[in-house]
Amino acid sequence: MTSPRDELNRMIGGFWMTQAIYVAVRLRIADLLVAGPRTADDLAVESGAHARSLYRLLRALASSGVFREDAEHRFALTPLSECLRRDVPGSMAGLAWMRGDWQYRAWGDLLHNVQTGETAFNHEFGKPLFDFLRHTPENAAIFDQGMVGVHGRETDAMLAAFDFSDIKVLADIGGGNGSVLSAVLTQYPSLKSILFDRTDVIDRAKTNLAQAGVTDRVQFIAGDFFQSVAGGADAYFLRHIIHDWNDEQSRAILKNCHAAMPANGRLLLAEFVLPDGPEPFHGKWFDLAMMTVTGGQERTESEYRVLLDECGFEWQRVVPTATELSVIEAVTR
Repeated sequence: MTSPRDELNRMIGGFWMTQAIYVAVRLRIADLLVAGPRTADDLAVESGAHARSLYRLLRALASSGVFREDAEHRFALTPLSECLRRDVPGSMAGLAWMRGDWQYRAWGDLLHNVQTGETAFNHEFGKPLFDFLRHTPENAAIFDQGMVGVHGRETDAMLAAFDFSDIKVLADIGGGNGSVLSAVLTQYPSLKSILFDRTDVIDRAKTNLAQAGVTDRVQFIAGDFFQSVAGGADAYFLRHIIHDWNDEQSRAILKNCHAAMPANGRLLLAEFVLPDGPEPFHGKWFDLAMMTVTGGQERTESEYRVLLDECGFEWQRVVPTATELSVIEAVTR
């Protein structure tokens, strides 16, 4: 049985693993091992790393099952590191890069965030996350990959739990890279849609939707959801959008959605709904991530009820899924 001190020691050292995996991803180690086991010396040549230091990194990761080390000190993939390959569906490489790089720096400023209320990312980088991504396309691409890595498994669970069949036109507000919308459109061949996001984001989404073969059912509309959103849909869908923002900003987005929606239009928010009690729930850690990185927050059902009521919506229901994601449904009143 693990003692409290041993368990706390494991928790305190969590950043060791984060950074070790991040470095392995940056050096493309999982991709370089696809053809079979290789030594650290061999890998160092291709990755541009220092051979002895790389060996020590991979030895530590192998001791935790991320890679496998054989008697000849060659390293191979394991089920864990297979997920770090960049060419596999749902790759975790982008997530490891994002959390090990700029998110790691933001979390390093968590004390300042808690002491002052200022978003740690803004303090560290001098600008909000989404401005940072707009001005650094290479990080925007990593962000897209990271979102698939962290939230990708939720999509199938959402589609299994929530029925979109009675929707004619679905507006995906803040649709990002289009991965969620492409899955919905694939499952519902008669559904038409609008993807609404910033111009730079739409440019990235078009590629994914084209690959899914659903572009002919998507109308791309660029804009700023703090100013207005596109009309023309009977249901408005926002997945992990409202949690990015504080209450004032969230009210602005939701009121703009309300203004664009028809009478009895449906609002669908796919979010973590925090329990009111003290029970373990991973969304409570996401709440810290939102506080630190975007300045937003996860919310309880009662907090969502208040927020939606303030924006002119009538609460309908919460549809749970097999993951911690739920779909909140409301209608205009």
